[in-house]
Amino acid sequence: MNLAVCFQDQLKVALVDTDLQGSLIQIKEELPDLAVLSNDELQEIKSLDYDLIIVDTPPYLSNKLPELFGLSDFILIPTKAGFFDVMAIRSTIALLKDAQVTKPDIQAGIVINMIKPRSGITKEVSGLLASMETPVLDTMIYDRVSIARSSITAGVLQGSDTKAITEITALAEEIVNRISA
Repeated sequence: MNLAVCFQDQLKVALVDTDLQGSLIQIKEELPDLAVLSNDELQEIKSLDYDLIIVDTPPYLSNKLPELFGLSDFILIPTKAGFFDVMAIRSTIALLKDAQVTKPDIQAGIVINMIKPRSGITKEVSGLLASMETPVLDTMIYDRVSIARSSITAGVLQGSDTKAITEITALAEEIVNRISA
């Protein structure tokens, strides 16, 4: 959601909520300048008239991921800075590699998310991630109350937490730079 809000001033953006919980659909009214589409509209994703379509997937492996990966230009894989979290994304990375066989121009990046301040494990996790043959993004997102609350405040860009704003905009910029490189 925060990435979609970053781009909405420059692009016509849609956010597709494929999570069964439908969390983004439930806050659709809080994001009046953003098209938030439901899982039902997933079949029409190719024909949607938007400059940028961000698909929020479930946090677990879904049978829809291979299809979604095939439609994607960039796949962002978030992970927490924990050993078991890194192990959990291995299957997602395997699906990504499968999709890249048929569509080699798909780009991807891993973003370390919900980092605890002064945590020494982040460097160790970064080392593990580097061995997975998927780029680890330079931008890291810290565990901030403003980010957790962003779903009820229409995104971190509307708030006063300059560190959260900097992190989210840096992530958006890094993704754009990777796509346009």
